[in-house]
Amino acid sequence: MTKLMMLEWKKLKRSLVIGEMAIYLGILMILPPFFIHSIIPYFSESYALAIELNSFIQLGVILFGASLINHVFIEEYKSKTMALSFGYPITRRKLFIAKILFIAFVVFIITLFSSLLSSIVIVTVDQFIPIINGQPTFNDMITFITAMISTAFKATIITFIPLFLFGIWKRAVFPTIICAIVVMQLPNFSSFINVQQDTLIVVFCILGGLSILLSIVSAEKLGEIK
Repeated sequence: MTKLMMLEWKKLKRSLVIGEMAIYLGILMILPPFFIHSIIPYFSESYALAIELNSFIQLGVILFGASLINHVFIEEYKSKTMALSFGYPITRRKLFIAKILFIAFVVFIITLFSSLLSSIVIVTVDQFIPIINGQPTFNDMITFITAMISTAFKATIITFIPLFLFGIWKRAVFPTIICAIVVMQLPNFSSFINVQQDTLIVVFCILGGLSILLSIVSAEKLGEIK
């Protein structure tokens, strides 16, 4: 399975993907201190609140995950190279699992890395331009580590919401990206739809898991051509 995942990486336009990755990391590093200082001062009251804000901002990696779905699934269908992949001496189901694991691994690692980088930026900025009341405590560090890992898991699962419908069945880039944007932003407006953020995230995780399951189960039925 590891070799298949490595093969997925080798098939990508790596310079393009790395460029996208760098852009997302740069944006996600800048946004937390910017929001704390200029947009939502409420989160400057403590490091605990700053960590909470940072965790939600890091869900922006979901959009990068949608881009990976495009590169790993949709582009292969559109360029007809998926047929070549189906020619490997393995089942289509195993091939799909390898692709899904590859995307999940990249999204998980990038989310962890992004969370760590953004936290370093927040603390560094706070030392020169105080934007958060008080100093980070040991409990804050434990909370951050827990939130970082939790956010990485949530972002990874939620990333796959558009996979089955838009990535494998419809094979449509634009709806995949729009779906990711909606899913990424909706928790920020949960109060307007009278739904708690945590409840919304749980629902999204369930939908992401269901999309993964349907993608794997239907792998043998969905051929190269619609």
